Amino acid sequence: MFWKKENVNSLSATEIGEKIKHATNLEGMKEGDSKKLQKLYNINPDEVESFVLYTAPTNIKADEIAVIKLNDTKSVDNIKKKILSRIEKKSKSFKDYLPEEYFLIEKHVLKTKDNYILLAILKDADKIEKTFDEIFK
Repeated sequence: MFWKKENVNSLSATEIGEKIKHATNLEGMKEGDSKKLQKLYNINPDEVESFVLYTAPTNIKADEIAVIKLNDTKSVDNIKKKILSRIEKKSKSFKDYLPEEYFLIEKHVLKTKDNYILLAILKDADKIEKTFDEIFK
């Protein structure tokens, strides 16, 4: 059961991540820490209230999920640009190398809602997007 609208903004990214875990199989994916968040997206941990990050276990898979709750809505556009930059780099590196994985990157989901950002690059990105949308209904 999802939360009522008035409670949504008190949810941490970790709690949203738990809902996503129930929507798809994240088995084998690696959970990232704040260093990984900074390395992949150039996001300063000070800008983030909470986050969950899952990456593929190897560099030949494109799978990646990030749910980020920012300290405030003012930095949403800036952080979204940083994530788009990551998607672009990833897309270039997979384009000729692994077409099936490139397809997943091209079909990525990048959404914002208030001070939350969702990135989903994987086969079940649509399920993750649906779960994210349900939470904020």
